[in-house]
Amino acid sequence: MNPEKYVFLDRDGVINHDSDDYIKSPDEWLPINGSLEAIALLNQHGFKVVVISNQSGIGRGYYSLETLSEIHQKMHKLLAEKGGKIEAVYFCPHAPTDNCNCRKPKTGLLELFSLQHKSSVANLFFVGDSLSDIQTAQAVAALPLLVKTGKGLKTFADNPDLDIPVFENLYDATKFILQAT
Repeated sequence: MNPEKYVFLDRDGVINHDSDDYIKSPDEWLPINGSLEAIALLNQHGFKVVVISNQSGIGRGYYSLETLSEIHQKMHKLLAEKGGKIEAVYFCPHAPTDNCNCRKPKTGLLELFSLQHKSSVANLFFVGDSLSDIQTAQAVAALPLLVKTGKGLKTFADNPDLDIPVFENLYDATKFILQAT
């Protein structure tokens, strides 16, 4: 078991504003207020942050791997300006019809993390805004947290019986994580 502390975050709707038209360029990638500060706060308390994200816009032909890399470069740059760092970004580039193992709610991305880091993901926090984020976390015994940003309000409204903590945003979820550990 790896003694390092990790927190998993979905990207769109948790770190940055989401769009039904997809985030297709660095210009469209806009952080949610307080999200970059939340990641920096996690880092200051010894947590390594890992992004777990479906990016089906690649498989659908809406943007390229190169464009996704440029989007992530912007995310890393803006985060560094706040004193934060994302340790790694794991993403599924496939369309939903590709039937891959890495598209959430399937667990391939977390399994890859676990294999690469020789670390269990059980009992680690996973912050998301969609039912697929919650289902992914639950499938590997991680601890799902729902934020109301992005698709979170709709997820909460559509699933009122979810028995997990719900927060206004990533910053509030971060305060909970820090108190719980």
